[in-house]
Amino acid sequence: MASKLLTLLQNSVFIFIKDVRLEFRTRYAVNAMILFAITTLTAISFSLGPVRLDPNLVSSLLWILLFFSSMSSLSHIFVREEEQQTSDTLRLISGPIPIFLGKWLFNVVLILCLEIIIVPLFFILLNASVQGMSIFIVVLILGSIGLATVSTVIAAIISQASVKGALFAVLAFPISLPILISSINGTRLSIEGNNFSESMDYIQALFSFLVVIFTVSLLVFEFIWKK
Repeated sequence: MASKLLTLLQNSVFIFIKDVRLEFRTRYAVNAMILFAITTLTAISFSLGPVRLDPNLVSSLLWILLFFSSMSSLSHIFVREEEQQTSDTLRLISGPIPIFLGKWLFNVVLILCLEIIIVPLFFILLNASVQGMSIFIVVLILGSIGLATVSTVIAAIISQASVKGALFAVLAFPISLPILISSINGTRLSIEGNNFSESMDYIQALFSFLVVIFTVSLLVFEFIWKK
């Protein structure tokens, strides 16, 4: 059992490293995410001006920005395999679960790297601040992992379709809606400076949905990948 788990982890890390190296070579996903996020953030900042915004509006704008920035490139993780005709080779060298875990980890790292750049810029340009930093970090991490999980399984589905870009956002949004609602509310409470206990309902909702969507994704991915 332990050897099987170790082999699974090694294969997952191998897939992750492969995608990281390929991304460093092309920089497609990173450039698309950062350029989209910075362009959108600049437009928001100039349109709103120096007005201090309500915490509910700030949190909503933040997660809308993160959602559409991630949607602009996270689908590339499986679409690239189909475009370069390497998906059949990938099926031969590894099982479905290591492939999913490796690509899921890549998407998690990608969206977290985006947030390291975008989130500080967002609060600086919108003249906003976070009072409850610990709540904000927990909500940001859980929400980001949730978006990466949804993006990974939806990317596997749409990689088989002929119209990929538009279909990705259409499928991802309704599934991501519980993540976005809980993340927006949790972020709002962190901006307002509420204590951890008042935010626990949204944190528990995020964690519960993350466990459910991750488990379901693992169960259905083998069918999607082998189809």
